[in-house]
Amino acid sequence: MSSTELGQALRRWRDRIAPDTVGLPRGRNRRVPGLRREELAMLAGISVDYIVRLEQGRASAPSEQVVAALARALRLSDAERGHLFVLAGLQPPGPERIPTHLTPSVQRLLDRLRGTPVAVFDAMWTLLMANPSYSALMGDPSGWHGHHRNAVWRNFHGSPGRVRHTPESLRALQTALVGDLRSAGGRYPADPRLQRLIADLYASSPLFAELWDTGVAGVHETSRKTVDHPLVGAVTLDCDVLSVAGSDLRIMVYTAEPGSTDAERLDLLSVVGLQDLSGARPG
Repeated sequence: MSSTELGQALRRWRDRIAPDTVGLPRGRNRRVPGLRREELAMLAGISVDYIVRLEQGRASAPSEQVVAALARALRLSDAERGHLFVLAGLQPPGPERIPTHLTPSVQRLLDRLRGTPVAVFDAMWTLLMANPSYSALMGDPSGWHGHHRNAVWRNFHGSPGRVRHTPESLRALQTALVGDLRSAGGRYPADPRLQRLIADLYASSPLFAELWDTGVAGVHETSRKTVDHPLVGAVTLDCDVLSVAGSDLRIMVYTAEPGSTDAERLDLLSVVGLQDLSGARPG
């Protein structure tokens, strides 16, 4: 397949997506029927320049991670996703690899939860997508790349976060994440991304290595979390982790008790979005 065919397919799929279906304003001066290149770049976590080079046939060998991100952002079907991999000169991921694809039905479900903070992770806890409400609550993840998009890596490397922890609760979370990662390794022993993540964590975090060597197993379960937000203050929410049968995706949903102060603060965040009323963008 030629790079020209890849570029044509990307432009065709980009043109068919109405901005409001992915939570973006349509605007009055839009010259394209679908997504702008800048919008696709934002949704996929890829630079605009790289999108331009792909569409113009000047970048002919995108990585598997880039292709998977484009497939999610473009809301491709399973067949279209496989075709995109072929156009990019890659073998579509088989059943031995951790699934990263959001099916159209899952995407429609997420669309209906647009006012609720929702994020989707794969089986190794790498962030696949976060809706605007989640970004407003937890901070914008669009600048995260590589291992920094992985929740296990961030928890063991002290990346700044807004969830309040005691030393005991943090240790319990880290233990559960290690156990969950071990379980994923049992289901996908041949996945190179997972093996690389485990090796890098083991080499860089003594605490991870200690917990891994204990043979701990388990899962990261539903919990109640307090988020210290720079604009609205502390918000205590229920955090439910939902599994998608057949895809091994984890949908993390944050909700507040109706009528509570926490619910009012969450509603305020849905209006404020990523804006900072003091003029500084939250981290």
